[in-house]
Amino acid sequence: MTNSIEQKSHIEVRGVTMAYDSFVIQRDLNFTINNGDIFVIMGGSGCGKSTLLKHMLGLIRPSRGDILYNGTSFFQSSEGEQGAMRQRWGISYQSGGLFSAMTLAENITLPLELYTQYTRAEIADIVAYKLALVGLAGYQSYYPSQISGGMQKRAALARAIALDPDILFFDEPSAGLDPISSRLLDELIVQIKESMGATVVIVTHELASIFAIASNSVYLDNTSRTMIAYGNPADLRDHSEQPVVRQFLTRSAATDSNVTADTRTTANSSAAKELKDKP
Repeated sequence: MTNSIEQKSHIEVRGVTMAYDSFVIQRDLNFTINNGDIFVIMGGSGCGKSTLLKHMLGLIRPSRGDILYNGTSFFQSSEGEQGAMRQRWGISYQSGGLFSAMTLAENITLPLELYTQYTRAEIADIVAYKLALVGLAGYQSYYPSQISGGMQKRAALARAIALDPDILFFDEPSAGLDPISSRLLDELIVQIKESMGATVVIVTHELASIFAIASNSVYLDNTSRTMIAYGNPADLRDHSEQPVVRQFLTRSAATDSNVTADTRTTANSSAAKELKDKP
């Protein structure tokens, strides 16, 4: 039986259209992310996955539609209310986003100093605890350049969970990692999610990660410029009526680059046609 907590909607994307002036990236996006989901935003290269993430983070306002958190509209809220919502989010960027001139401890300390009233001693304890959670106990004094790419990803996760967020956002978390490091990061994301009771939103095209950890997903299509599939990735792979979705979810590593190139070509051709047709 599914836990009732997981059935409570945490994030609602309602009728969202993303556009730059008259150029539409995606239109009429409607989906719900439930409390406790590990939700994947997927699709071919250039379809607008990261752009959708920026809209969900409130960095870009939708051309049409709205995004709700726990039933409250982010874009209709005051600046103070938006700030309070953001303090309940943790974000890990594709590159990690660690400040190179700061040690790992200083990177994690920053949000704690900005948004809490903890003493220095309390912050030091929290930093040590968060690093230990991601397998980096004792690495407080290291700089990002002194550790591996996989360790940087884990350090970025430690900073993302510094304020015990309700929602964790990831943009291509396993990008640039070898398969083993990628799998270990997936396992860590699941462990952190379960220990904190958080909802996780991930932008990725990595099939191993999608099938290993995702409970729900949405597929953004380049050609129609809207979502054409929504549901558990394994169910979509086996039962989707959309050939492009089944192709995306059954591609092999050998054909992955070809699929990406094809979707990029389709997106570029569509963009060129639209620009040509503009008066």
